[in-house]
This record gives sequence, structure tokens and C-alpha cells, in this order.
Amino acid sequence: MSGKFDDLPEQRRRGLERMEEVYGFEMTDGEGDFFGYTADHLFADIWERPGLTDRDRRLLLIGLLAGTGGADVLGIQVPAAHANGELSEAELREIVIFLCHYAGWPQGARLNSIVEETIAKARRERS
Repeated sequence: MSGKFDDLPEQRRRGLERMEEVYGFEMTDGEGDFFGYTADHLFADIWERPGLTDRDRRLLLIGLLAGTGGADVLGIQVPAAHANGELSEAELREIVIFLCHYAGWPQGARLNSIVEETIAKARRERS
């Protein structure tokens, strides 16, 4: 069976396929060095390294993003973690409570909004 990225170099193909797995949505090839490093290095290499599960990586990333105010990327990572079955509703809510005490209440409140929006959207889609 032919894949939609088969005409791309191997590294880019692997990166784009992994991006789709991690993010949970369709990807297309992009332009420029930033996109190239993201697809070819971060996703084709770093997300594929042994030693950590996707759930482990996601937990680390969510903690880092909450601590640094990365709400825009949290808006991608939290829904993807939930949709991929890596983090349940209860686990996401527990992460919020835990991180509020380390990242600060304003950062935790932003994360809470993203978590609750994620949960509400998933429940609507199941109905």
C-alpha cells in the first residue's frame, strides 16, 4: 500500500508520519529550516528514541509547557494525549492540580481551561 509521504525523503517521511501519530491530526510537508528540523530531527529522531514511552514524553512536555507558559502548544499536546489514550480525564485533572503548585496558579488555570475544553469536546464527540 502506498502512503501519502512516499515521494519524500525517508527522514521526512518518518518525521511526518510520527507527527501525525503524536499530534493526532493530518500533516502535510512544510517549507523552511524550522519545519525541516521539527519533522526530520524532533519527530523522526527524538520522538523515536528508546527509553521513554510517548506517555512519558507527553507528561514531561506538558509540565514544561505549563511551567513556561506555552498555552498555545498545550492546546495541541493535551488534546492529543487524551485522544491517543495516553492520559485519561482523571489524570489530566490531577496534572492540573499538581502543576498549579509548581508552575503557579495562573499557569495552572490556563492548563485547566485547556484540559476542561479537551474533556468537553471529547464528550460531545462521543455523544
